[in-house]
Amino acid sequence: MRKTIVVTGGGTGGHLSVARSFIDEFYTRGYNVIFIGSLKGQDKQWFENYPKLYKSYFLDTKGVVNQKFTGKFISMFMILKAVLKSRKIINDNNVSKVVSVGGFSAAAASFAAIITKTDFYIHEQNSVVGRLNKLTSKYAKEVFSSYLETSKVKDYPISEKFFKYSRVRKEVETIIFLGGSQGARAINDFALKVAPKLKEMGIKIIHQTGKNDFETIKKQYKEMGVDVDVFDFSNELLEKMNEADFSVSRAGASTLWELVALGIPTFFIPYPYAAANHQYHNAKYLLENDLCFLQSEDDLDENYFFSCLDANIEKKSQILLNTIQKNAVKNIVDIVN
Repeated sequence: MRKTIVVTGGGTGGHLSVARSFIDEFYTRGYNVIFIGSLKGQDKQWFENYPKLYKSYFLDTKGVVNQKFTGKFISMFMILKAVLKSRKIINDNNVSKVVSVGGFSAAAASFAAIITKTDFYIHEQNSVVGRLNKLTSKYAKEVFSSYLETSKVKDYPISEKFFKYSRVRKEVETIIFLGGSQGARAINDFALKVAPKLKEMGIKIIHQTGKNDFETIKKQYKEMGVDVDVFDFSNELLEKMNEADFSVSRAGASTLWELVALGIPTFFIPYPYAAANHQYHNAKYLLENDLCFLQSEDDLDENYFFSCLDANIEKKSQILLNTIQKNAVKNIVDIVN
């Protein structure tokens, strides 16, 4: 008889990409995999019809953080109702284990796992532990993290396809600006500022603008006479990333470790409103090992950026490739299994 496992969490692409890695691995090992997420965020887009799922549930929940008093009360009431639904899902499907990848989407199933005394595991993506994971971690059998010394597996669970493109970047001939699918205004504006000089230096530019700024940015590049591979969204993002020798990016955990796996030295501009400023601390972990460059939005300096391009890119790239191993998902699932 096939065992049934719940993978829960999401809201953003970073959490959901980790969830998908776990879903794929558990599916390969013969589990019936159930996903429990939220109607808010991107959960439904990713997993409503995902073929490796036995079942998927999207509950009416939203985050508690950054809400005013009334909003917090409403959010907590919604989560309470979702906990009861999650408990029923766990009991009705004879679920043996629950794996949380964090985010507000994980709250209901995480609390339901604790209430039903179902084996419970957490993967914390960021260097600063999220509030939900802080609250629930004492009930977990294991907490996995690339940053926690106590973690039995420290490698980040990203798709193996990134490792197929791993290579040493020797000099900066192509730069990619990564604003994410939703875009990052600070990165878009910075790319426009440095583009003319990059053109003078003969450096090719690839730029993911996000959907909101795409037409405006595309028009501005044309007016400047700079030929750029500019796009808002692409199913070939990995191939575009692989073309690059250097990147400018936010510091969400999944993107950060994907760049590490590809061996791409990166100038990080963290999203300043991330909970507990975790993007800054994600990048700082690499900075302390001289493996990246880092500036806040308020401190962006073009001269510093261009000095980064003169660094020993080849050496950084070689070390980055040795910083992460490709079997993280398998190693974590070996422990959960």
